[in-house]
Amino acid sequence: MKVLIAVKHAIDYNVKPNIHTETGQVELAQVKKAINPFDEISLEEAVRLKERGQVSEIIAVSIGGAEAKDSLRHAYALGADRALLIETDAQLQPLAVAKLLKAIVAREQPQLIFLGKQAVGEDYGQTGQMLAALLGVGVGTFASTIQLNDDHVVVTREVDKGTQTLSVKLPAVVTSDLRLNEPRFIKLPNLMMAKKKAIETISVSELDVDLVPRFSVISSREPQQKPGAIQLANVQELVAKLRQAEVLQ
Repeated sequence: MKVLIAVKHAIDYNVKPNIHTETGQVELAQVKKAINPFDEISLEEAVRLKERGQVSEIIAVSIGGAEAKDSLRHAYALGADRALLIETDAQLQPLAVAKLLKAIVAREQPQLIFLGKQAVGEDYGQTGQMLAALLGVGVGTFASTIQLNDDHVVVTREVDKGTQTLSVKLPAVVTSDLRLNEPRFIKLPNLMMAKKKAIETISVSELDVDLVPRFSVISSREPQQKPGAIQLANVQELVAKLRQAEVLQ
């Protein structure tokens, strides 16, 4: 079985993004970037399936500028067999990303397509669902466990009142949640070897895909600061505070 993993070179999750005071947009210039953590979880799951003999080839694909090769090398070090870069400097929206991935799926014909449930930074959480719709295949979102079973993938996902288990016929799209696994520690020799491996580069113009934005971000802002918590001496003081709150309302 061939597996395709979408890998985004996103803002490092350890970095707190800043909002530009004049434009009201998230500042992306000179911000440290790394592989999107949800995509790393997808990679780890694909590698585990390959170690169990259920997957024959893992292809990592990223969309972005030359700096996105860093995340693809990370994918190589984790266990990917091939890496593709769709090269563009444009800021793409989820539908455009889904269309580009559809073109790669048509070329590679994977049986399973993995994406992270969302990307750090924009947090749209839409690309996997859009890709499945464009391909006309089933989708299992927010996967906390998966199991390959002949021509189906069984996906357990968390819902409001517990968990839900779906059986989705292959080919299928699966988006990974945090609880799916914990990616392994990558050893330095693997990172060094990954630097020597080839990354196939495809110009976005070769895929003949409509990338016109469908919406625009008007502004972004920091969340309002909540008042700090206070420690009360006893239950009586808590009751008094609650009664005061009721009077104020």
